[in-house]
Amino acid sequence: MKTLAVIPARGGSKRLPRKNIRDLGGLPLIAYTLRAALESELFSRLVVSTDDIEIADIAKSFGAEIPFMRDSLADDHSPVSLVTLDALKRLNEPFDAVAQLMPNCPFRTAEDVKGSFEQFKKSDADTQLSVTRYGWLNPWWAMKLKDRLEPLFPEALKTRSQDLDPLFCPTGAIWWAKPEALKTHKTFYAPNYGGFELSWDHALDIDDADDWKMAEALLILREQKK
Repeated sequence: MKTLAVIPARGGSKRLPRKNIRDLGGLPLIAYTLRAALESELFSRLVVSTDDIEIADIAKSFGAEIPFMRDSLADDHSPVSLVTLDALKRLNEPFDAVAQLMPNCPFRTAEDVKGSFEQFKKSDADTQLSVTRYGWLNPWWAMKLKDRLEPLFPEALKTRSQDLDPLFCPTGAIWWAKPEALKTHKTFYAPNYGGFELSWDHALDIDDADDWKMAEALLILREQKK
């Protein structure tokens, strides 16, 4: 199968400036995603879509292609799925599957990428998201706090936690799509989408300073296990 990996990496991240190339454990953040993609040996092409020259140069040094510099879709509002769709259209090649790998998810592995692809091939889903289970905070007991507490799932408050179904949160680590489905729906949330479960420590999305601290802590734990 001919497969494409797209890594969207804009230069203007606000909550953590220059996040995509910020040093994490001696490597720029984007390098972890590039390494997982390359080591999976799945992809016919591995493309970084960026508007930033420095990101482009660093991505090239770690094995990515930069066939174009993005001149749009680099703001705070454009859905990232449109960046992957833009790359598909610019490349104008036939692919059997396209993966979107977010550079702020450094801990998914090559084995995760391969496992997710195997599941996607065997399923009848048009798209597939990576997800992870909610942890020690029970999502069934979620509440809004306005003038008073408003539970989102009132009936679940009367149910023991062990009797409630597990709930899952999307993580940007590994999203797959059939190219025609992405072109038609312009989102990975197509009508027929599946989910591939990652463990929480492989699923971490780094969006702010607290997430960055968590990533640094996870690196220390990994070193201790070696």
